Amino acid sequence: MKITDLKPTLVWEIFDQITKVPRPTHHLDKMREFLLGWAAKHKIEAKADEVGNVMMSVPATPGHENAPGVILQGHQDMVAEKRPDVKHDFLTDPIETVVDGDWVRTNGTTLGADNGLGCALGMAALIDPDMVHGPLEVLLTVDEEQGLIGANGLQPGFVTGKILLNLDSEEMGSLVIGCAGGKITNVSLPLRMQSAPDGVCYEVELGGLKGGHSGMEINLGRANANQQLARFLWEADRRTPLELSYFEGGGLANAIPRDAKAVVFVAREDAEAFAAFAAEFYRTLQAEYGASENPDFRLELNEVKPRHEIIETQLAHNIIAALFSCPGGVQRMSDAIPGLVETSDNLASVAMLENSTMQITVHQRSSIDSRRDEIADRIAALFEMIGAEVTFDDAYVGWEPNPNSLVLKVAEESYRKLFGKDPKVEALHAGLECGLFLEKMPDLDMVSFGPTLKDIHSPGEKAYIPSVKECYDLLAEILRNLADA
Repeated sequence: MKITDLKPTLVWEIFDQITKVPRPTHHLDKMREFLLGWAAKHKIEAKADEVGNVMMSVPATPGHENAPGVILQGHQDMVAEKRPDVKHDFLTDPIETVVDGDWVRTNGTTLGADNGLGCALGMAALIDPDMVHGPLEVLLTVDEEQGLIGANGLQPGFVTGKILLNLDSEEMGSLVIGCAGGKITNVSLPLRMQSAPDGVCYEVELGGLKGGHSGMEINLGRANANQQLARFLWEADRRTPLELSYFEGGGLANAIPRDAKAVVFVAREDAEAFAAFAAEFYRTLQAEYGASENPDFRLELNEVKPRHEIIETQLAHNIIAALFSCPGGVQRMSDAIPGLVETSDNLASVAMLENSTMQITVHQRSSIDSRRDEIADRIAALFEMIGAEVTFDDAYVGWEPNPNSLVLKVAEESYRKLFGKDPKVEALHAGLECGLFLEKMPDLDMVSFGPTLKDIHSPGEKAYIPSVKECYDLLAEILRNLADA
């Protein structure tokens, strides 16, 4: 079975077209060209702004011209992650989808249902002859996954609706009315290198972890490959002194690192003890993360030929200590909303650049700006102590919940009518663009919902097929009720 055989046909056909368009963050020219071409094919008014956001619009269903204008909103880009063994070029290759029972997945890459399905839901609403709506706009922003660039660059007047339905949530049955803000901390550390010593050179790799979304899944207790590899090196060094030659891990700021790798030297007489401790440490991780991680994650130790110099010994020890002790995971739960993560931190990536510089990226999230800034400052203080230069990307604002929202009430009533039960109304720890929209358009009334997705921002990403129809039915019911208001 192919995804074009699934229901609702219109949504899955559009999503299938989207999966064939390369669209990793910061590489969206092909996606913008596709969207504008699709709109032209369907004789839909469309335009793009200076940053690349695309807006499509259709008039109201006849008889509903006086209904409030509605914006359906998603983002064009996808997180580009794959398993190390998978050959895939996200700049040129289509995403290969697989129907697996009630789920759509891939063979080792991210699926891009975040937020390709949101785009498909909004685009389907524009051309569905059975959809009843007032004046309708679809806003598809750029580079949401790194920097919320499209939302930041949106100019007042590009869209005109007063109600916004964000289609970028990942749990059907949930109506989202708030989200966390965030900040990215960039650490740049000049490295002092020296000749490698005589000894045994090992490549140590911690890989095959689940990873996932650093907001939505930070509370699931999954291992951070960067932090756990640093932990191993710290503990191993106290038993059998080692020299660090190389360390890299992770990638995107909003993805929990699944893989990390280091190259180290140990004295020949310590090689056997070092290998024995690696096996012991692996058993420790299996015991600690057996319930939350992939059962086949690995800690591999391979003897290799020396390819690099080593980092000056004291600096290397400081780097390992800083990576190990960097705040990570959930830092505080919300006092206001039971069960909601208030503040978290993700040691997202570590890379060694050709100019002998180590670049480290850490992503902080919080629904309280002062705590977001506090955790960022703690990280800065930690890495500045070992000689790093620390800078911050512009912080993005959260979305403060409005329990008295009129569109929320319509969405709740629509959900109850369709499914005979109450939806869950909640705020998320993940970042959505809604807070930025509200800054630019203070009169917007917003709610967010979407189909059920699992393991987004990782190669395990998958979409629950029945939830897509439920979500589309809910969207249609909300639009119909708003048109009749």
